[in-house]
Order: sequence, then C-alpha cells, then structure tokens
Amino acid sequence: MYTSDTLKAELKAKGYRFTPQRQVIFKIFQHVVKGDHLSAEKVHQLLVERGEGMSLSTVYRTLKIMARMGILRELELAQAQKYYELNTTSNFHHHHIVCVQCHQALEFGNQAIIKQATKQVKKAGLELIDCQLTLHAICPEAIQKGWPASVPTHWICSRVTKTNNEFENTA
Repeated sequence: MYTSDTLKAELKAKGYRFTPQRQVIFKIFQHVVKGDHLSAEKVHQLLVERGEGMSLSTVYRTLKIMARMGILRELELAQAQKYYELNTTSNFHHHHIVCVQCHQALEFGNQAIIKQATKQVKKAGLELIDCQLTLHAICPEAIQKGWPASVPTHWICSRVTKTNNEFENTA
C-alpha cells in the first residue's frame, strides 16, 4: 500500500516532483470506499468541494502520471470514460461487470482468468503486470423498463443510488 512517503520517493525516482496537487489527489484516493471508481471529473468535483483551486487539466495530468507509475489503476468501465482506483494488492487483478444502461459496476475476482492470462503472457515471452476483464451486461431493472427500445433517455436505475456493498449483495 502506498503512503505519502512512498509516493514521494517513487515520484522522485521517476523524475517527478511531489507537488501539493499530487499529494491532495493521492489523499482523495486513500479515502475512497473500496469498490468505488473515480473519473477525473469526479476527482475535480471533490477538490472543488474541498476548496482546492486546481484545474481539471492538472487533475487529468496527475491521474495519467499516477496510472503510468502503477499507483492508480486506470479502468474503462462505461461510456468510454476512464475511471481510476488506488492500485493495491487487495484489488490487484480484479474484474468488472458493468451495466450498459445504468453504468453500475460490480467487482469480482477469478483465479482462472488470472491463470489463463499468465499462461498466455508467459507463452508470448512477456510478464503480466495487470489483467482487467470487463463484462458488459444489462441489469434486470433496465430489462423491465423495456431495454433497449423503451428505456427513457434520462432514466437512472435505482441500483445507482445504492452503495456498492448493497449492490453487490443483490447480484
């Protein structure tokens, strides 16, 4: 698990400075509920709510740097938008099921996927650094609404308003 000190050392080793902006973004991810994924826009919104004067472009640059360094895990879950989560050993090699209507994401682990990925990578003479499988699905509530033709354009699934733990327990 990264700390401010390890982040500072790693940034320095890669030729980056440990700026106040990078530190505050890192702190946001340290306090994110397990299973939540943040977009750059959501990070920026949280910064604004905290009174931080940081531009959205600075947020994007910082997230990209931290993802390249392996501090954050970059995910493409829905709507071709990138989401981020802190890269820890507890969330390493987990996968996602995403509803194409409400964009709610479920996380799951599966050792068979990792085993097959490792086998294929080694066969190619490479080393596995990450494995992400995203399954695109449709939730029962959207099907009840008549997905895809009859779902109102601005309809939001009730699952979106539930916490991640409640959602996982309904799956």
